[in-house]
Amino acid sequence: MILSRTAKPLLMGILNVTPDSFSDGGQHNNPEAALKHARRMLDEGADIIDIGGESTRPGAGRVPPDEQIKRVVPIIKQLQQEIPPGIPLSIDTTSTVVAGAALDNGASIINDVSAGRDDTRMFKLIAAAKVPCILMHMQGTPDMMQDNPQYDDVVVEIKSFLLERAAAAQDAGVSKENIVIDPGIGFGKSKQDNLDIIMNLDSFKGSGYPVLLGASRKRFMGSICHIESYSELVGASCATTALGVFAGVRIFRVHDVKENRQALDVAYALRESQRP
Repeated sequence: MILSRTAKPLLMGILNVTPDSFSDGGQHNNPEAALKHARRMLDEGADIIDIGGESTRPGAGRVPPDEQIKRVVPIIKQLQQEIPPGIPLSIDTTSTVVAGAALDNGASIINDVSAGRDDTRMFKLIAAAKVPCILMHMQGTPDMMQDNPQYDDVVVEIKSFLLERAAAAQDAGVSKENIVIDPGIGFGKSKQDNLDIIMNLDSFKGSGYPVLLGASRKRFMGSICHIESYSELVGASCATTALGVFAGVRIFRVHDVKENRQALDVAYALRESQRP
């Protein structure tokens, strides 16, 4: 697994091949634009490219597997021919049909925002393919997840959920070493919930699984910064990356690779400078 090759946290560049993703919908939903953006992210220091053909923004509807495949597989096939050795491609989907097609064409990580709940065959596929997977927490579904989400203790409940899903994956044959957990910033969470999660990332790290943080350009930061345009939240996103490095996060899923690369590198150098 790529995580075992380096102690330094990794940057996962987001490639949404969709017309309706929350921040960059429609910008990369044709092959030429998608490939150009992927190449740029690689040049800027992305360690992983995460490719998705279905938006999971608040209020989003579902996209049939065949349409997702039509969107993502040509990109995966072309990138597989171009990427440097050691740069994995991740497929962002909850469908085993899409995940299987992506794996057949060069993807080597499955990023499932439903943590295996949408498609009960997902864990068996991951186990058979022996690939890393990312299991994310989401309260509800994208079409209604931001309709007044409620928790008694957001950190305890999300951590418990992720541990349960990780155990279910292992029961299905997935290796523990291939499981990454994601608390799901912005997926069925209030602003305060998101702040609580970020300030308690060390608790998720303490679960024994590598942690992915996906706070890039998320709406809750816009409300703090009084900014409505998602694309203007680059500095805010970099702040969460720096904080995440000190909390022990292993993967950062980001839109703006160049800026987050700088934030990660400086925060990591600072963290390492304190080690005996």
